[in-house]
Amino acid sequence: MSDSPILQELHNGILQLTLNRPEKRNAMSLAMVEALLGALTAVAEDHSVRTIVMRGAGGHFCAGGDISDMAQARQAAVAGNAHSFRDFNRRFGTLLSQVNEQPQTVMCVAEKTVLGGGVGLACVSDITLSSNEAHYGLPETTLGVVPAQIAPFLVQRIGLTNTRYLALTGARFNGTDAARLGVAHQAVPAAELEEVLTATLKRVRQCAPYANRATKALLFNTLNNPLQQVLDDGADAFAAAVQSAEGAEGTLAFMQKRPPAWATEGDEE
Repeated sequence: MSDSPILQELHNGILQLTLNRPEKRNAMSLAMVEALLGALTAVAEDHSVRTIVMRGAGGHFCAGGDISDMAQARQAAVAGNAHSFRDFNRRFGTLLSQVNEQPQTVMCVAEKTVLGGGVGLACVSDITLSSNEAHYGLPETTLGVVPAQIAPFLVQRIGLTNTRYLALTGARFNGTDAARLGVAHQAVPAAELEEVLTATLKRVRQCAPYANRATKALLFNTLNNPLQQVLDDGADAFAAAVQSAEGAEGTLAFMQKRPPAWATEGDEE
């Protein structure tokens, strides 16, 4: 297997990004953060890429931050870099923001180990599928540190009360609990996960690519803009969609009782 921190595979409009440190249960190194940021930024405006799937090599998703990188930051601090810990931590927040705002539909496949930063990635994905047996947790406070970059996204995902409980106790929970809390959208036995992933990707493909992008942007803006502005922007987006080539094709396909073109692209492959 390649020694690259992530593996990339693009097929039929689906970009799979695989965290590739199986010997470390895909612990998040700074090199992995930078590689993910680079891959996501490179395809952000590529409309041929419709869905991004994040998963981990070796059956684990992500065991959180890499302790060895923390040691390097400590060495830099001793050498006089007063911002080494802050910069190290903040870079992961940049990655979470990038995933959260990525124009494409982002899916996360959470298996076995999902700790710390792995929980953060699950929480900023549009769709998170989990195995029932996956082990989740926020161990930061048990190590004397804080889930600084993860916490805001976890609050957005599952609410303040649930986040308080998980962060202030370091409690571990499984995939079934993750789905109940809302960290994951669906949890199934590990043996069924690939089948569910395939079915979910097929459902996403039923949706028009530009419409999905516009919808994701609109949903994201509800967190940041006044309601009236969101409604005005939504009306503009609706008008543009109705008059677009996708809108015309969607209407025609409905009238002709056939799937729209975007739902059948790549079927011949």
